[in-house]
Amino acid sequence: MGILPRHMDESMISATVGQPRRPEGFPGQRMRVLPRPLVSKAMASSTTAELLVTDVGFFPRASSHGRARKNGAGQHIVIVCAAGRGTCTLPTGVHSVRAGQALAIPAGLPHRYEADSDDPWTIWWMHLVGRQVPDLLATIGATPEQPVFGLGDPARVVSLIDTIIRRMERDETMATLLASSGAAWHAMALLAADRRTISRQQADPIEATIEHLRSNVSTRVSLAELAGMAGLSVSHYSALFRRATGYGALEFQTRLRMGAARELLDTTDRSIASVASQVGFADPLYFSRQFHRIHGISPTEYRSHDKG
Repeated sequence: MGILPRHMDESMISATVGQPRRPEGFPGQRMRVLPRPLVSKAMASSTTAELLVTDVGFFPRASSHGRARKNGAGQHIVIVCAAGRGTCTLPTGVHSVRAGQALAIPAGLPHRYEADSDDPWTIWWMHLVGRQVPDLLATIGATPEQPVFGLGDPARVVSLIDTIIRRMERDETMATLLASSGAAWHAMALLAADRRTISRQQADPIEATIEHLRSNVSTRVSLAELAGMAGLSVSHYSALFRRATGYGALEFQTRLRMGAARELLDTTDRSIASVASQVGFADPLYFSRQFHRIHGISPTEYRSHDKG
């Protein structure tokens, strides 16, 4: 974390700086915002009232990104910078944010944050409300004086935020809100653990994305998304991934899905179409072709063979 030398008071936070800034609208972005009546309903529940994700998103290489809230936000904000740089202006000063760091802004605190003009950040972010959020931020050690902190394993936190986005893209049921809250709890716990680990080995961003793929076998994750999780360019990520696994990232995903398919074929009586759907293939014929390409036999032939 770095604090730039010029101090800014609250009145400066709403000042216009440099080029016009956009709050959103970036190629490849993903974002979900809960309807505020649904937030009110969820906050009346004893479970989601402890911690609730109200807004979540991913902004890749967000050139000209910036938000200014002279009265602060109604939610606590957590931003993870996976690549590039940015700054956050608080009443305590101007704080620099770079790849591998996170930024926490308490609810109600006036602020402005923006991407660096030369090296715009790629960020994963979430807005949180709930009775336990202030205590979680205190456990992390994030304060208005020190809102930026390093991460030992950024890709694991990013993976959890990605999980929240995927759940909220699916629907807005109570089950989704609970699952999103659980992933947010896990992410905040990792942030706290990072702050309390005095010495640790450098985390491997490739291994972290591989674990994300293993945990989301039925979901196709794009190469750009994986590279964003690791905070690397697509070309650099692809080279490191192939070096680590011997496969391209998309082929590796296909083989993970085929492993899950073999288990279903071995242990259940589900139809081929049902197995295909379970491991993320909408087209059973395409699934069968991919299965045959990898195994040399069809799913039906594989199931008929004696094994064990």
